Amino acid sequence: MINIKSLKFDADEKLLELIEKKVGKVEKFFDNLSDIDVTLSLLPDAENKSVRLQTHIPGEDLIVERQARTFEEAVTDAADALKERVIRAKEKKFAK
Repeated sequence: MINIKSLKFDADEKLLELIEKKVGKVEKFFDNLSDIDVTLSLLPDAENKSVRLQTHIPGEDLIVERQARTFEEAVTDAADALKERVIRAKEKKFAK
């Protein structure tokens, strides 16, 4: 399940759908993935946006933060990075 929190602003429907689509793909790579928490925030410089993805797999918390000019870019980068970390953690688990 994906929990989305936007700090100090309301995320529009289009952004929420993009998050569900991009972050939802990460869930397919690991069976025991707990909820994925997505936190969206505007940075003080007003030009950049920040996205933080956090989830838990058995034995490890995975946290990825990305900043970009748009939330769409930051979400895409963060989801890709989280997917890589999940894959690496899964490979490490099964290598034992």
